[in-house]
Amino acid sequence: MQGRKIKMNYTEASMLLKEHGQEHLLQYYDELTAQQQAALLKQIEGINFSDYKVFGAAGARKIGELSPVPALSCADVERGREEYEAEGIKALRAGKVAAVLLAGGQGTRLGSDNPKGMFNMGTSRELSIFACQFANIKQVTDKAGVYFHIFVMTSDVNNEKTVAFFKEKNYFGYPEDKIHFFVQEMAPTCDVRGKLLMESKWKISASPNGNGGWYSSLIKSGLGEVLAREGIEWLNVYSVDNVLQRICDPVFIGATLKSGCNCSAKVVKKVSPEEKVGVLCMEDGSPAIVEYYEMPPEIAALRRPDGELKFAYGVTLNYLFKVELLNKTLQKKLPVHHSLKKIPHIENGVPVNPEQPNGYKFELLVLDMIKLMESCLAVEVEREKEFAPVKNRTGVDSVETARALLIKNGVKL
Repeated sequence: MQGRKIKMNYTEASMLLKEHGQEHLLQYYDELTAQQQAALLKQIEGINFSDYKVFGAAGARKIGELSPVPALSCADVERGREEYEAEGIKALRAGKVAAVLLAGGQGTRLGSDNPKGMFNMGTSRELSIFACQFANIKQVTDKAGVYFHIFVMTSDVNNEKTVAFFKEKNYFGYPEDKIHFFVQEMAPTCDVRGKLLMESKWKISASPNGNGGWYSSLIKSGLGEVLAREGIEWLNVYSVDNVLQRICDPVFIGATLKSGCNCSAKVVKKVSPEEKVGVLCMEDGSPAIVEYYEMPPEIAALRRPDGELKFAYGVTLNYLFKVELLNKTLQKKLPVHHSLKKIPHIENGVPVNPEQPNGYKFELLVLDMIKLMESCLAVEVEREKEFAPVKNRTGVDSVETARALLIKNGVKL
């Protein structure tokens, strides 16, 4: 559909929807303004209907044969630190490495209506999650003596506020021309029968398409031109919700380059077999991330002769990808994951706010990109120095636990 040069008209849309059992999307068409009609037809034209054919309870995927992934332990990293750091700084100074911040989420679970990155971690001063991460970036740029490009992925929901916040904070002292914003693509939602939901009479309900869609969204935004023009060969992808995240870490970059692998991941040792983190391992001979809810308990509990967990390394959502391999993934279709959620919509023209999950949201996951990279190096980092996720208001991986770790690392709150 994306290659069409002529815009879809009503007759074409009607025929297409009838073919896929989605005729209801046009039920309010005659009530709309010409502008609203055009917007609705444009949305219909962009839908990949093959993603909405199989529904019901999402069963766990079949796990292949698992084996531990090659890894650099913290001790290995320390032994090679000087060499790795020199190699990484060389790559940064050559402009070969850039960063991608995945910041499309809202702070809803933290009790905020703002983008998650705006959440204030400070207690005696203002200290947003964004500010925490840029303070970490400054340590790298001071050491390397150069600024690297940073691509910030926002979403339809938070783009305006995020861009305004960066401007208000003077880009956290970073050169404005090195920061590039792009918006995450959206994926339509549907009910449990596979019928697409309507947000309004002229707008199809949609949600962000997951963290696995970041590279496709970056390229479609036109920012691939920056990668080509600047000769950027590696992208360090990281999530917004880890306040101790070290970005474009020269040691991490250097270790990856020395390994010859096409990608790498910062990992921490799991505190228990049940810890809710994805595990980096090999699956049927290829690098893979197995989510905690997919890992069979008896496999998760396996231990080595020295007593350590056999599948010990949990991912921190800090990856380094080779751009050459990323370009190849654009020609491949990533698996589409669907999860049951409460989705506001309209029925018979009336807004509905469901109290129980009523439909599916669809996502691409970055973990599926790992499988396409052919090789992946696990680089262990110290949990208390680099892993402070902010996923909940209180309890595990919360604002409370992250603040405690910031203080432990010498950050004034």
